[in-house]
Amino acid sequence: MDFNGSGGGNELHNNQFYPSEESKPLLGEISAQQPPPPEGNNNHKAGPCSKRSLLHSSSGMRYKLLQEGDIQVCMVKHPRTFLSKIFTSKYLRRWEPHHLALTDSSLVSATPTGYMEAPLSYSTIEDLQLLSWDNAPKYCVQLSFPGGTVLLQAANSYLRDQWFHSIQWKKKIYKYRKVLNNPSRWDVVLKEIRALVDMALTSPLQDDSIHQAPLHIISTLLAENTNLSAQDYENIIVAIAPLLENNHPPPDLCEFFCQHCRERPRSMVVIEVFTPVVQRILKHNMDFGKCPRLRLFTQEYILALNELNAGMEVVKKFIHSMHGPTGQCPHPRVLPNLVAVCLAAIYSCYEEFINSRDNSPSLKEIRNGCQQQSERKPPMPLRLLRPEPPTPPPTTTLSPPPALPLSPPPSIILVELERNNNTTNTLRKAPAEGDSEPNLIDCLLVSPALNALSIQLPAHANRVLGCFALILKMLSDYDDWRPALASLLQPIPFPKEELKYVIQRFAEDPRQEVHSCLLSVRSGKDGWFQLYSPGGVACDDDGELFASMVHILMGSCYKTKKFLLSLAENKLGPCMLLALRGNQTMVEILCLMLEYNIIENKDTQLQIISTLESTQVGLRMYEQLCDRQRELKELQRKGGPTRLTLPSKSTDADLARLLSSGSFGNLENLSLAFTNVTSACAEQLIKLPSLKQLNLWSTQFGDAGLRLLSEHLACLQVLNLCETPVTDAGLLSLSSMKSLCSLNMNSTKLTADTYEDLKINAALVSIRYYFKKH
Repeated sequence: MDFNGSGGGNELHNNQFYPSEESKPLLGEISAQQPPPPEGNNNHKAGPCSKRSLLHSSSGMRYKLLQEGDIQVCMVKHPRTFLSKIFTSKYLRRWEPHHLALTDSSLVSATPTGYMEAPLSYSTIEDLQLLSWDNAPKYCVQLSFPGGTVLLQAANSYLRDQWFHSIQWKKKIYKYRKVLNNPSRWDVVLKEIRALVDMALTSPLQDDSIHQAPLHIISTLLAENTNLSAQDYENIIVAIAPLLENNHPPPDLCEFFCQHCRERPRSMVVIEVFTPVVQRILKHNMDFGKCPRLRLFTQEYILALNELNAGMEVVKKFIHSMHGPTGQCPHPRVLPNLVAVCLAAIYSCYEEFINSRDNSPSLKEIRNGCQQQSERKPPMPLRLLRPEPPTPPPTTTLSPPPALPLSPPPSIILVELERNNNTTNTLRKAPAEGDSEPNLIDCLLVSPALNALSIQLPAHANRVLGCFALILKMLSDYDDWRPALASLLQPIPFPKEELKYVIQRFAEDPRQEVHSCLLSVRSGKDGWFQLYSPGGVACDDDGELFASMVHILMGSCYKTKKFLLSLAENKLGPCMLLALRGNQTMVEILCLMLEYNIIENKDTQLQIISTLESTQVGLRMYEQLCDRQRELKELQRKGGPTRLTLPSKSTDADLARLLSSGSFGNLENLSLAFTNVTSACAEQLIKLPSLKQLNLWSTQFGDAGLRLLSEHLACLQVLNLCETPVTDAGLLSLSSMKSLCSLNMNSTKLTADTYEDLKINAALVSIRYYFKKH
C-alpha cells in the first residue's frame, strides 16, 4: 500500500476525516457504507485507504459482548520522515495473528510478542473507528493511540463490528469506573450516572453484563460514600431505575435498597421504582439460596408496604397483582418465590429470639423438651429402702404415649422408662439426634414443651411475623395456588392464628392433591394431621381442626382399611377422646375400627365400646353395629377391660362419662398420665374395686383425692404420683394403705420428715423420691 500522498499515514488517524469518540454521539452516527469491491479483482493495485466511517446504528444488529477471540493485528507507527514513510508502507502488509482478551483495563494478548508485546490500555486509546479498504475486502477496526495506530482485522463485517462495539464498551466502562471512583461534586456524579445508564440502554450489545456492569459501578459508589443525604440516595435510585426494569440488582445494591426500605418505607421511590423490580424477581426462576439478598430485598419491600397508611390492604393488592386478575396465575414461579420469602422472614423472627435471648434453652434442647444444659443440677440418685420388685409388664395399648409437657430430670425419666416401652423409645431417641444446626422445621416443630415456654419476640419481630403470616393466609385463598401451597408448607407450625386458617383451608378443599398434604410426607416428620391432633404441638382447639381433617380424609379418598390402621396405631387416643365428647366423625371411626377388626387387643376393644356407649350418637351407632356383628355383644358380656389408658388432655368429665358407660369391674390397671384430671376424679376412681395400678404422672391430682383413695381402694398396689401437686398432708394418708408396695413421688412437694415417716409406717417394697431444694 502506498503512503506517498501528502500527510502519508498521518491521515489514517486524522480527526478531520473521522469523528472522534468525544465529539460523536455515544454509539456514533449512521454512515453510508459502500459495498466492498468484488473479491478476486487482483489486477487493481493497492491504493490509498478510503477515509470513511462505517459506524452502525444501535437499532440494527445485536452483538454479544466479546471477552476474548482470535484476530489479525497490525501496528503502524507515526512516520516522521520520508524514509520512515517508505518503511511504514513496506511493512503495513505484515499482519500477526493474536488471541486477544478484553480485560477490565486493557487489551492483552495470550502470546505477548510482536505488536502486542505489551498490553494496550483503554486509557491510551484516543480514537476508535471502523474502516474498509478500497481494493481488498479487509474488515478492520482502527485504534489510535499516541505515537501510532493499531489495526485489528476480522474475518467478516459482523465480527469486526462485534470487536468494535466490545472494545468501545470496555473503554467507556473503564472511563466511568475511574470517574465515579473518587467523586468530588455530586451534581456532576448524577449527570455521569445518567449518561452511564443511557449508554447501557442504547448499546447494541446484548449481554447480561452490559446492564450489570453499570449497576456494580453504582453499587461500589454507594458503598464507599455512606454520608449522602436521603435526597441524593433517591436521585441515584431514580437515575438507575431504567436499568432495573429488566435486570436484578447486584447483592451490594440490594443491601442499599434494603436500607432504604427500612429507613424510608413511605418514600414514593419504594412504590414507583422498587415495585417493578420486586415483581420481576418474583416472576422469574430464583435460586434464593445463591441470591439471599434478593430474597431479603423482597422481604424488606413487603414490610415497607406494610408500613404505609393502608397497611395490609396495600400488601393484599400487591399479592393480587402478582397473581393476576384471572382465576389462573400466569406466572408459575410467583407462588414458590413468595412462600420462600415468607418462610425466610418467619424464620428470621425466631432467629432473632434465639440469638438475643439470654438464659433460654437452645434450639436443640427446646426441640427435645429439655431445660438449658448449663442450668441443670446433677440428679441425686434414687433412694431405695428395699430391693426393687420385678417391674410389672408394660401397659398394652394401641394409644400412643403422650409427649411430656415438661421433661423431668434424668433420674425421673429412668424410673418411668421401666413402665412404658413406647415412652422409653421416645426418650432414648431424643439425645441421639444429629448435632447439626437445626433448620426451620427443626426449630419450630417441637414437642409440647414449647407450649410451656413463653417465647417473647421483640416488637419488630412480631410485626414481621404478623405480616408474613397474613400473606400465607392470602395465598391460601386462591384456588389455583392452594395445591402447590399445601405441598410447600410441610409442615412449619408457629403461634399465629393465620396459619391455622391456612390449614383449615387445606382441610376444607375437596381436591386430593390439597388435603392429602395434611398427612406426613417426610419420613420422621409429623404432618399437619399429627400436629393439630389433641395433645399435638399446634392443637389449641380441643381437636376441632383435627376432626375436620379426619372427616374430609375419610369422606374422600382415604376411607380405606390402611388409613384406619394408621389411625389405630398413631392416633387412637385422640380419636377416643373426641368420640367421648360426642364428635360424630370420631364415633364413625371407632365403629369402623370394630367392624373391620382393626383392633386386636381385647382390653382396647372394650375401652372403645365403653367410649361409644358414653354418648347417645355413639350408643346408637354401636347398637346398629352389633346388629351386624353379634360377637361384639358377647365380648362385652364377658366383663370390662382389665387395662385402660385415657388419652392425653382428658378431663374429669371425660373420665366420668367413660366410667359410667359400661362395666369396669375387672379393671386392674388405669393410666391417667399427662391428662387434665384433678382430685375431683377420685369420686369415680373409688368405684373401681379391683384397681391395683394407678398412674397419675403429671396430673393435677392433689391431697383431697389421695385421702379419698386411701379410704376406699384397699387393693391398690402401685401408685405413681410423679409431678403432681400432692404435699405432706396428703401423702401421710397413704400410710393406711397396707397393700401399697410401690410408690413414685418424684418431683412432688414431699419433705424429708414425711419421707422418713412413710418409710416407717407404710409397708412399701419400693419408694422412689427425687429430692428437690425448695
